Amino acid sequence: MADQYAQSGEDGRPAEIPAIRWDEPPEGPVLVLLDQTRLPAEEVELVCTDASALVDAIRSLAVRGAPLLGIAGAYGVALAAARGFDVDEAAIALAGARPTAVNLSVGVRRAQAAHRAALAEGGGTERAAGAALAAARRLHREDAEASARMAAHGLALLDELLPGGGHRILTHCNTGALVSGGEGTAFAVALAAHRDGRLRRLWVDETRPLLQGARLTAYEAARNGMAYTLLTDNAAGSLFAAGEVDAVLIGADRIAADGSVANKVGSYPLAVLARYHHVPFIVVAPVTTVDMDTPDGASIEVEQRPGFEVTEITSPQVTVSGAGGGIPVAPLGTQAYNPAFDVTPPELVTAIVTEEGAVSPVTAEALAELCDRSRQVTI
Repeated sequence: MADQYAQSGEDGRPAEIPAIRWDEPPEGPVLVLLDQTRLPAEEVELVCTDASALVDAIRSLAVRGAPLLGIAGAYGVALAAARGFDVDEAAIALAGARPTAVNLSVGVRRAQAAHRAALAEGGGTERAAGAALAAARRLHREDAEASARMAAHGLALLDELLPGGGHRILTHCNTGALVSGGEGTAFAVALAAHRDGRLRRLWVDETRPLLQGARLTAYEAARNGMAYTLLTDNAAGSLFAAGEVDAVLIGADRIAADGSVANKVGSYPLAVLARYHHVPFIVVAPVTTVDMDTPDGASIEVEQRPGFEVTEITSPQVTVSGAGGGIPVAPLGTQAYNPAFDVTPPELVTAIVTEEGAVSPVTAEALAELCDRSRQVTI
């Protein structure tokens, strides 16, 4: 679901509605998003004419997923520049929209740096806006390429750990084309196994409270003709106990320098289950998700989301009188604990797979070496 700058079309598969795309109608440039809050009921595009609209879309999860947030952040800076808004002000608002996802600020900084460099060279505002857009498009292409490499590295690791194929993979939240310039992170590995005839079953955690697994991962699995089964998050333990899980594959929103992984809440319990049942727990994420400035898991800011996401159930087709517009499932006034993410310590992570290869065992030294290698390749 990449935009036209990231799609190759080489495999002949039909194009889908892009998760994000830049458009330039007569009335001025816009950023067009596939509104993920409306899936799977309907595929509706959301048009952002300025950075503040994009900030709202990010906070409402209309656009989400670490790699795609980086791309969106870069395009948001380009949009502010093209529309004549204060670029630095827009960059601050965009970078702070979701504090745990480091890719968002990475994308914002890349486009902002390109904009500043063009201004410093005396190119004028129009040229600077073009430089910011070029940086966003370049990041979009790079993420698509990284997605393909992660899929290859991840499948190779699965074959090494689980020779013979017939993989039964459990995944959490959504890590497919909806979060990426390409085909995703963890989901891309499962998709590669499916295409190679080596995926026996994709187990999809529903991912409460916002059901990204049920609404989005199941949507993508169905569209790709994968063998998948949806389960409630609290059924995962019984699935492990029955010996039905060969590996856990998840994404990441931030990876600290010591290898601690922040991902959608519910990931840490899966890591504990996987360790007890001797099942590989594998994190798939681009190198941009590794934040060497965050020393450890305790230093990761975990986003706290509104309580009504827990006390109500929302649906694209239904609007009721709850505080968040959903169906109340708890007494009025109930307080809810609703962290968006949890943090898994490195000792519970079998491997971290990136476009530059896999790190296993996960150590601070190995991650630092990986990031250094990635910077050298980029340079």
